[in-house]
Amino acid sequence: MFRHQGKARTFLHNLRLAALLSLVAGIVNVTGVLALQTLTTNVTGHFAYFAEEITKHNYGIAVTFLFFTFCFLLGSFTASTLVEMVLKRKPRLAYVVPITLEISILTAVALFLAPASIAFWQGKAAAFLLLFAMGVQNSLVTKVSQSTVRTTHLTGLFTDLGIELSQLFFYKKEEQQRKLKNNIYLRFSIIAFFFIGCVLGGFVYGSAGIRTLFLASAILVIALYYDYIRLKIYSITRVH
Repeated sequence: MFRHQGKARTFLHNLRLAALLSLVAGIVNVTGVLALQTLTTNVTGHFAYFAEEITKHNYGIAVTFLFFTFCFLLGSFTASTLVEMVLKRKPRLAYVVPITLEISILTAVALFLAPASIAFWQGKAAAFLLLFAMGVQNSLVTKVSQSTVRTTHLTGLFTDLGIELSQLFFYKKEEQQRKLKNNIYLRFSIIAFFFIGCVLGGFVYGSAGIRTLFLASAILVIALYYDYIRLKIYSITRVH
């Protein structure tokens, strides 16, 4: 799911990647909105808020929204840098460090920022960290899937889906139809699992609060463990 690169990747690898990480993004998205009243999986809205606060001359608040976007960018940059560094030594494990970083951030926010005692500055710090973590995830999944999968926001996804649905009426060759249907299925899967993550996270948040992020961390740990087991099985069968 993570370790396959280039021509070794298949549609099934991307589908598994999309399902699991869209589920995580959905959980983080709803937790950020409910606990912090902040969008924590994308930056499109933050640019609008930034512009709004500038027009109101609320420059301090505007800078906060600008820093939100910077945190997402920094997360993306960090993930890509880590992947490139590890690729030179252990290419099959290039994804482990960024995913471990994301797990650590989500777990730290869930552990140390309980809603009962959360202060204003702690809420902003939590938002910064979650945006950084989602930047890490989006960069990693984009890089691993060769820009086929994005999991933290849906705007571009719905655009691509609309284009591909229309192309079904015009591209009639069997190979073209097969590729289009695979892409459409993949995008519907991302939307579905993001939605499931939001609903699931919303229910869990009712009793767990910001500690709902533990659920997102657990899913990522399971994904890593699953890929590790698959790698071990592959290595054993290859030897024998």
